[in-house]
Amino acid sequence: MVKPLPLPDTIPQDVEWRVADAPVPYEMAVAEMEARVAAIAEGAAPELVWLLEHPALYTAGTSADEADLIDPKRFPVFRSGRGGQYTYHGPGQRVAYVMLDLKRRKPDVRAYVQDLEAWLIATLARFDVTGETRPDRVGVWVRRPERGLTAEDKIAAIGVRLRKWVTFHGVSLNIDPDLDHFSGIVPCGIAQHGVTSLADLGREATMADVDAALRETFGEVFGGR
Repeated sequence: MVKPLPLPDTIPQDVEWRVADAPVPYEMAVAEMEARVAAIAEGAAPELVWLLEHPALYTAGTSADEADLIDPKRFPVFRSGRGGQYTYHGPGQRVAYVMLDLKRRKPDVRAYVQDLEAWLIATLARFDVTGETRPDRVGVWVRRPERGLTAEDKIAAIGVRLRKWVTFHGVSLNIDPDLDHFSGIVPCGIAQHGVTSLADLGREATMADVDAALRETFGEVFGGR
C-alpha cells in the first residue's frame, strides 16, 4: 500500500508525495512509474515523488557492463531503462522515484541531475554528513580520511530516464543496508571506491528521519523550478 505524506510549506502543493509501507517489487514499481509518467505528460496527474524500499535485487542501467555482474545468482537481476550501470537496491536503502515535468520547470537534463545531487547533499547535511559530487562520476560521495587522503565511498546513487520531458527513476540513499550485498556487482562500474551508509558512518537515522529530511530539503532545490 502507499499513503500520502504531509508536506512542509516549502514544497509546491502540486507535487504529490507518497511512501510505500512495504517493499515494492521492482517490476511493479516500473509499471506504476510508466503509467504515472504518461499521465503527467498528458496533464492528467500531478508530479510525484514516491519513497519506497525494494526487496534485495540488482538492476542494470543502459550502460551496464556484463563483467560488472560478479555474482549473478545472488539476487534477481532486472534490466532497467534508467541511465547508469549496475546498482543494488534492498532493505535499509531509501529509494526516491521522482516524476517531474521538466517542460514546465527547466528542460535541461544535466541541470536536473545536478539538482538531484544537491537535494541528496542537503539531506545528508541534516545528519552532519558532508556529501560531495565528482565531475567524472554521478552520485554523492563521502570522504574517508581514516583510510587515506584519497579514500572515499559512495552513499547515494542516481539513475534517471525521461519520456516527453517527464522524469522517472531517481535516487537511492543508503541508510542502513547490508553493505556486503554491493559486493555482488561493481557498483556503478567503479571498482576503486567503496560504498557506505549513514549507519556505517555512525549516524543513527530511521527511514522516517530520512523521509522527513528529503521532504524538507526538496523545496530548497526544486521549489522554485
